[in-house]
Amino acid sequence: MATVPSILSINHPSFFFLKQPSSQRTTTLLCTKPSLLSASPLSFCSVQQTRFSRCTLVAASIKENLGHFRKTFSDFTSLNYWVVTDYYRLVGAVNAFESQIGKLSDEQLTAKTAEFKRRLSQGEILADIQAEAFAAVREAARRKLGMRHFDVQIIGGAVLHDGSIAEMKTGEGKTLVSTLAAYLNALTGEGVHVVTVNDYLARRDAEWMGRVHRFLGLSVGLIQKGMTAEERRSNYSCDITYTNNTELGFDYLRDNLASNRGQLVMRWPKPFHFAIVDEVDSVLIDEGRNPLLISGEASQDAARYPVAAKVAELLVRGIHYNVVLKDNSVELTEEGIELAEMALETNDLWDENDPWARLKSFFRRNVQYIVRNGKVLIINELTGRVEEKRRWTEGIHQAVEAKEGLKIQADSVVVAQITYQSLFKLYPKLSGMTGTAKTEEKEFLKMFQIPVIEVPTNLANIRIDLPIQAFATAQGKWEYVRQEVEYMFRQGRPVLVGTTSVENSELLSDLLKLQNIPHNVLNARPKYAAREAEIVAQAGRKYAITISTNMAGRGTDIILGGNPKMLAKEIIEDSLLSFLTREALDVEIVDWEISQKVMSKIKVGSSSLALLAKTALMAKYVGKSEGKSWTYQEAKSMISKSVEMSQSMDLKELEKLIDEQSEMYPLGPTIALTYLSVLKDCEVHCLNEGSEVKGLGDFILQDEMFQKFNFDTEWVVKLITKVTDDEVTPMEGDAIVKQLLALQINAEKYYFGIRKSLVEFDEVLEVQRKHVYDLRQLILTGDNESCSQHIFQYMQAVVDEIVFGNVDPLKHPRHWSLGKLLKEFITIAGKLLGDSFAGITEEALLTSLAQIHQLSSTDDNLNFPDLPKPPNSFRGIRRKSSSLRRWLAICSDDLTKNGKYQATVNLLRKYLGDFLIASYLDVVQESGYDDVYVKEIEKAVLVKTLDCFWRDHLVNMNRLSSAVNVRSFGHRNPLEEYKIDGCRFFISMLSAIRRVTVGSLLQYWSSPMESQELFEL
Repeated sequence: MATVPSILSINHPSFFFLKQPSSQRTTTLLCTKPSLLSASPLSFCSVQQTRFSRCTLVAASIKENLGHFRKTFSDFTSLNYWVVTDYYRLVGAVNAFESQIGKLSDEQLTAKTAEFKRRLSQGEILADIQAEAFAAVREAARRKLGMRHFDVQIIGGAVLHDGSIAEMKTGEGKTLVSTLAAYLNALTGEGVHVVTVNDYLARRDAEWMGRVHRFLGLSVGLIQKGMTAEERRSNYSCDITYTNNTELGFDYLRDNLASNRGQLVMRWPKPFHFAIVDEVDSVLIDEGRNPLLISGEASQDAARYPVAAKVAELLVRGIHYNVVLKDNSVELTEEGIELAEMALETNDLWDENDPWARLKSFFRRNVQYIVRNGKVLIINELTGRVEEKRRWTEGIHQAVEAKEGLKIQADSVVVAQITYQSLFKLYPKLSGMTGTAKTEEKEFLKMFQIPVIEVPTNLANIRIDLPIQAFATAQGKWEYVRQEVEYMFRQGRPVLVGTTSVENSELLSDLLKLQNIPHNVLNARPKYAAREAEIVAQAGRKYAITISTNMAGRGTDIILGGNPKMLAKEIIEDSLLSFLTREALDVEIVDWEISQKVMSKIKVGSSSLALLAKTALMAKYVGKSEGKSWTYQEAKSMISKSVEMSQSMDLKELEKLIDEQSEMYPLGPTIALTYLSVLKDCEVHCLNEGSEVKGLGDFILQDEMFQKFNFDTEWVVKLITKVTDDEVTPMEGDAIVKQLLALQINAEKYYFGIRKSLVEFDEVLEVQRKHVYDLRQLILTGDNESCSQHIFQYMQAVVDEIVFGNVDPLKHPRHWSLGKLLKEFITIAGKLLGDSFAGITEEALLTSLAQIHQLSSTDDNLNFPDLPKPPNSFRGIRRKSSSLRRWLAICSDDLTKNGKYQATVNLLRKYLGDFLIASYLDVVQESGYDDVYVKEIEKAVLVKTLDCFWRDHLVNMNRLSSAVNVRSFGHRNPLEEYKIDGCRFFISMLSAIRRVTVGSLLQYWSSPMESQELFEL
């Protein structure tokens, strides 16, 4: 795959840089081969009076050759070199199988999967069949996709299978590489997840690479936004499932909020086996700072937000508050606090009982969010996409709504959360692939224990990188960019301009409009986003100018000369939509037609024209004679399904299907056949136009932001203004490179610190989350017997807490708080105990304890003398064995302190536990309900109580994470304080869960009420 040769990436600092393509994640996702950061700079700062003189290119070429020699020597002495060399032994083994596998028929090749599974069941391991399995996948890809894995791609597949990160330059075929490891690990039958960064890529890969897996006999699933629970369950049960990181995370969280087993969609009890994460640095590093949250509505006073917004308008920046750009936050000064408190008539903005102030992030319209249809919609900083269902928590979203004068939606409270780091740590085996992971290798090793292996390119990189350029003012930078775009447009070169905000993309668009330069804009606004796929597909065509916000994760391939598949689909839609539907697309089209006129028209062959005419007549006839009417979206969806059909069936199969359905007007298969014909014409056109574009070379610019990290760039600005009076003229040189490198190091350290802190704090919650979620799944997926055991364990634990709180094994029972013990026990059990236990007094219990301590043994049921025996409910082998197991657990645990009366304490625990459990079993039996209904009630109470307290615990832990930072002023470690208090919170939560669960069940069966009341905990 190839990409647009000209990319401009623009940020928003007060000091500006323009740079050639770097290995930065945000700029290489759509590049053919990312360059190294060490672009060839001049040895001294010089003003560029003309565009890249020949001397500059010669100097850059010489330096590149010297750098290549140094790089070759360093590669030879690196560990990565020897690791890759070792993988070539596997490549040799795969190549040895190639001729043998190639002779197999399609049926024999498909049967290889069953053979591999049989060998695994007989004791072989994946390593024994790896080479042959890779050879089978290579042959299947050659037959179904027309693509044969290169040797370096075999290495990439082996790296993924070994649970490492494969760093492969963009365009080297990472998508094809993933089929090797995915197929091999799917043979175990435990499921493989291929995780991408968005829905489009997941769907594309499932359809494209899925053809290889389906040909080999494996099932392929796809998880997409908007799918039902049943569809998700079916797709997760497949051998290989394609999904994106967000859907995967939320499915895991939703499964742990499910109220019954039928709502689960993942493969429980082992939902995670092996994952291949595409753009792994983007998912685990870039997005690692933002945890996944599921929120519920909280009862907050919405009237406060408009009032607070009005007060905020009175505050003046620099006097009442300061802005910290580095972390997008604002800090009130003493003057600001006094003014706010006076305006709000309160003595303390941070009063817990009457809170008015929180630490708010500094959000700007058209940068962090946009306003659409009266709603504040968040813009994803990494992808530039609008995230309609996402909302900021802790009142931030409501504050922004108040600032914009919109209707304030209900506040939210977190009911489930997890970070991407914690999510992917759940996989026993994890791998990833990207073009830019080596710079983050230390972080991957520290947090995930995953090494990064650089996979060599199939062909040598021949691109020359040009020097970094600096500008003194924003106006100068944008004017220079406009000039460069115009210069490249006159040559016919496609240009992709990357910006970091909606605001900047529209500013540059206005400059180009003044010069009458046709272009396309792609940002979060709906009028542009509606044609996202079409715009990106056209971005590689001659004369195409595309201005876009951050392109990371856009997903559509940018190919020089245009994307033939997307162009062919556009031709089909243009020819058929008017016949399929009368409904027009209700979206404002901006500059699209103007840009289209500049590009050369695609010449469709006579056979394609004939098929288009035939399909149009069929569509017209079906619409009129059969009375079928489609909406615009339904018509587009039908065309999309027909295109998918053309990818999953070969030409002969389509022609046979059309013949079989000829009497029923087979519109879908006919569209698919027409698409294949048009696609051939588009491929020829794009190939010819792409060759012309390649001859024009490439030129890429990027700037960096210094203001956030307080870099002193004033001296460079003064130097530029002294050397030249023209602010449009850039500077380049070693000094610029050093400043940029220093900034990158500083920024990486800062963001690594944020991620490290988030992971360290989340590790505390991760242990607690795993305990709660494992318990929850055990309750939902376990049988009735396991549910009963949970109830009995809870009851015994409640009894133990009461006993331990009132006895001391080192002292005689006369010194125990027996009266308090009886009172607490009766409070918990309520009416359930009956009259027999109500007659037990403190004196009677003391006498019985003293007697049993003097006895050498007790009766078979471990009862106390002169005290009522528990109801005879432990009948049957199961209940008797359950009672015995509890007694063995009591004797073997280390909860009771060693002392003279330790055995007496254990007997008291067993006696009270038996009495409570036996009374519970009796009253349940007397209720007359069958076992199925009883277990449903027990599971409902267990799960609902657990969810209720876990939700409150998450709120408390989030508050704690903010509060412990203040303790650093007292020379205490915030992380250690968080661990200590978090552990204390968790223990208290578990104790409360047990007590409320037992109390709710005892109350339900002792005084029957409507089952729904159990949920009002």
